[in-house]
Amino acid sequence: MSLNHYYLLGRSGLRVSRLALGTMNFGTGGFHAAYGKTEEEARPIFRRYLEAGGNFIDTADFYTAGESETILGNLIAEAKVRDRVVLTTKFTNSVDPGDPNAGGNGRKHMIRAVEASLRRLRTDYIDLFMLHTWDRITPVEEVMRTFDDLTRAGKIRYAGLSDVPSWYAARAQTYAEAHSLVPAVSLQLPYSLIERAIELEHVAMGQSLGLGITAWSPLGGGFLTGKYRQADRGLVGEGRLSDGGSAGRSWTDEQWRLLATLESVADSLGVTMAQVAVNWVATQPGVAAAIIGASSVAQLDANLTALDFDLPADLRARLDEASSTPPPSVYRMFTPDYQAWLISPDVKVADKPAQYAPPVRNWAHDGSD
Repeated sequence: MSLNHYYLLGRSGLRVSRLALGTMNFGTGGFHAAYGKTEEEARPIFRRYLEAGGNFIDTADFYTAGESETILGNLIAEAKVRDRVVLTTKFTNSVDPGDPNAGGNGRKHMIRAVEASLRRLRTDYIDLFMLHTWDRITPVEEVMRTFDDLTRAGKIRYAGLSDVPSWYAARAQTYAEAHSLVPAVSLQLPYSLIERAIELEHVAMGQSLGLGITAWSPLGGGFLTGKYRQADRGLVGEGRLSDGGSAGRSWTDEQWRLLATLESVADSLGVTMAQVAVNWVATQPGVAAAIIGASSVAQLDANLTALDFDLPADLRARLDEASSTPPPSVYRMFTPDYQAWLISPDVKVADKPAQYAPPVRNWAHDGSD
């Protein structure tokens, strides 16, 4: 079990682990309190991730009402690993309900947010500072120019976007390129076997414009672990999805069939359903890293082994088929079957031959993988 293989994040020179540690449950404040961990409970999880070679840490100023950042700041200082880790935090959510400029993506809030995060994280720079959610009204030009200013000021090293429409990310990136501003290098989005919508546009856009996708909720909110089982019309099991609260949801017959396929694939490989689900996400096109969380060291250890095996092509095809949904509307025209109509049936056309861009690896001196 090791995360000692690192890859570049997007079109950048930043090297990150393929599994990032999500820390939304570090702290007991805010609406995450129901499943939050104290600093003492979070410490062994954080230390275990570092021991495994992980270097990619994800948080946000909104998580546990700022406690996640505070706990991370303490743990990083305690372990003396600030330069080793790639520290990511995000802004957008309001930090003061009475102040209209204490939330959103405007320049005033961006600067206020980064200064507050720096204090809580006990550091003088953030490796990756990300817009958390599209607020629908702030001009993208304002966001990208502020990212550029914060980078030039040394407060952040890289910029990124999270939970935005693909057209917005494309506009942001092309504007930055056209005006010689620092580009975004990362795009954080929900992605799992039960949530594949980003494949319609975001993945190809990220590949084309240099945005490495970091996938959150690769386990579909816990559904893909198999701990929830169909019973009549409801859910049985323990966890956030079975409490009947705002996090609960109903699952379709197709999703229950997908779960059965996932279980079959996991059994054939001798691994857990969660490990297969994380492996599938982390090895999908355009994905730089999958964000994994944990409520215990044991759970983290299980997740960290998700990349210790290869997912055979035939089993991946089974998962792809079981989790696929028909593309809506105009997206049907971009499928291989439809695209075949655009050329002569007597020729084959592709983007580049397979050997056009072989992977560049810079592993250990013995050349081993």
